[in-house]
Amino acid sequence: MDRYLDRKRSSIKPNTFRETERYLRNHAAPLHRLRLDQIDRRRVAALLGETETSAGPASRNRLRGALSAFFSWCLTEGLLDANPVAGTAKADEGGSRERVLTPDELLTLWRSLGDDPFSNVLRLLLLTGQRRNEIGHLRWSEIDLTRKMIVLPAERVKNSRQHEVPLSTQALAILSRVPRRNTSDYLFGKRGFTKWDNAKKQLDQRVGIAPWCLHDLRRSAATYMGELGVLPHVVEQALNHVSGAKAGVAGVYNRSKMSDAVREGLQRWADHVEKITA
Repeated sequence: MDRYLDRKRSSIKPNTFRETERYLRNHAAPLHRLRLDQIDRRRVAALLGETETSAGPASRNRLRGALSAFFSWCLTEGLLDANPVAGTAKADEGGSRERVLTPDELLTLWRSLGDDPFSNVLRLLLLTGQRRNEIGHLRWSEIDLTRKMIVLPAERVKNSRQHEVPLSTQALAILSRVPRRNTSDYLFGKRGFTKWDNAKKQLDQRVGIAPWCLHDLRRSAATYMGELGVLPHVVEQALNHVSGAKAGVAGVYNRSKMSDAVREGLQRWADHVEKITA
């Protein structure tokens, strides 16, 4: 596993590497004591089932993907003759790609948040519409307070293009409450926020709403901005989502960041969240 991670460190994005390492070192820990030839489909299936029970179907699927890639590498290295993940099933994540939280659910969720790092991460995820690790691994050096923006470097985003996120007054207020440490540039933890599964599980016990995932906050932000009259191409720019108006030739030739329109759209959304949760 150490050899595999050393190879992967330089060939995949830092956020992807951190996730892969976390799943292999933590979630796959019950397999560590076994020789490679002792790990069969039955053991992998049992581990996936336990992970789904404790952390949910999304974590099961991410662990399955990490293990499958690792054992495929083992095949190419001549360490195994078969991939023990082959034949195991992916979990049904319950149609989460369609989930948008209702105003009542947003109110319940918001009022269940505290002053801890995970709560602040969730507030920023909802207000900015950004991806989980883009906010969870946010650094002070990526925040331009003069321009009131988050500036994400290319290596930190999915499409490998620098992304600027205008900050609403509500998002700035949250950032102003986050303590700044001399020992780390990260806002949430020494290496960014990493305790996603445990924190989400504890929150769900308090919230008591229908099953949801963190990506639903991003989808909710996009959906409500559209309902508030923010134009689709502005929503896509805010979320750094390349499709529709930004895809293909149009995406190559129209690189305008539309900062003013995006700022107005995110502020309109943040004001709506404040109205819902007041």
